[in-house]
Amino acid sequence: MRKLFAALLAVAGGTVAAAANPTAGMSKGTPEFKAISALAFGPDGVLYVGDPMSGSITAIATGDTTSAGADDLTINDLGQAVGGLIGVEAKDAVVSDVKVNPASGNLFLAGGRKSGGTMLMKLDRKSGKVSEFPLKDVMFATVKLPNASEKNRAEAITSMAFVDGKLVVAGLSNEEFASTLRAIPVPFKDADKGTAVEIYHGAHGALETKAPVRTFTPYKVSGADYLIASYTCTPLVRIPLADLKPGTKVKGATLAELGNRNRPLDIIVYTKDKKDYALMANNARGVMKIALDGIDKAEGIPEKRVADKAGLNYETVKELEGVVQLDRLDADRAVIVVEGKDKSLSLKTIKLP
Repeated sequence: MRKLFAALLAVAGGTVAAAANPTAGMSKGTPEFKAISALAFGPDGVLYVGDPMSGSITAIATGDTTSAGADDLTINDLGQAVGGLIGVEAKDAVVSDVKVNPASGNLFLAGGRKSGGTMLMKLDRKSGKVSEFPLKDVMFATVKLPNASEKNRAEAITSMAFVDGKLVVAGLSNEEFASTLRAIPVPFKDADKGTAVEIYHGAHGALETKAPVRTFTPYKVSGADYLIASYTCTPLVRIPLADLKPGTKVKGATLAELGNRNRPLDIIVYTKDKKDYALMANNARGVMKIALDGIDKAEGIPEKRVADKAGLNYETVKELEGVVQLDRLDADRAVIVVEGKDKSLSLKTIKLP
C-alpha cells in the first residue's frame, strides 16, 4: 500500500519519494505546540506540524508505517471523540486539519476547542478509534520561520505540502509583501525568508500582496511542478514551484475567480476518466469540482474588476454539504470531515466525484 499510495500522490502532484534515512537531522525528545494550523506528510511516516503561534514547523518520525488496510471508514461522532480527548463538549470541538499517512493509511488530525488550543491525534483505520498521538520521546526536528507574521500570528502558517524533498509552506510574513511561500529543504537545517507572492484579485479589482494563500495543492503537469492555490473570495492561482526562490517576488497567474464572500478551506487534485480535477471545500460555496485541462498553458484572467466569477468554470458537488476538511485516500476515494447544521462533526470516506 505504501508504494501504491506514493505513486498516486506523485500523479496528483504531491510527491512523496522514498527517503534513505527518515530521521536524519532529528533528535529524541518531546515537542510542544502552542497551536496547530496545518499538517503534511513526507515519506516513511514523517509528519510535519505547523505551529503558527510559535512560528515554527516540527518534523516528527511517527513510526506509523504498517498498513492499516484499505477499508472504508465512517465516524459519526467525531466531535464527541475529539471533545472527549480535550475535555470539551462535542459542539465545542474543531478539527483544523486532517491528513492521510501514505505509509499506513491511518489518519492524523489536529483537534482542538473553538476557543483555541490544539492536540495532535491519530485515527486508527482498522478500529476507527481516535486517540491522542503520544509525543514523549519521539524523534523530531524543529525549524523556526525567521520572519513569521507578528501582526497576524494565526496566519503565519496556513497550508503545507511535501514536494520533491522540500516542505512548501504558505502563510504571512513581516515583509512588505506579506503573502509568502517557502520551500524548506528536508532534513531541516533552517528556513529562509521565503518568496513574496503577488496576485491579481478580480473580486477586489486590485493586486493583492497582503492576504495569505488559504489552501494549496501541488500539481505536476508536463513534467513541471505547480502549486494550485486559493485565497479568500476565491481567486484560483497557478504558481510554478521552480519560481519559489528565497528573497524574491513571484506573481501568480489568476486562472479563475470562483465567487466572493467565500473562504476556501481545503483542496486536493485527482484523476478520473483520464482527466484531472481539483476538489475544493469552501465555507460558503460548497465543494467545487474544477477541471484542470490545460492549466499549465491557461492565460490569467484580465486585470479588471470581476463582479462574481471569471476564468475556469466549476461544478458544485451538491451531495457534499458541510465539508470542512478533505484529503486524498487513494486513487478513487477521499476522506472528508463534515460539520452538520447542529455543529456536530463526522468523518467518512467517499468516492471521488
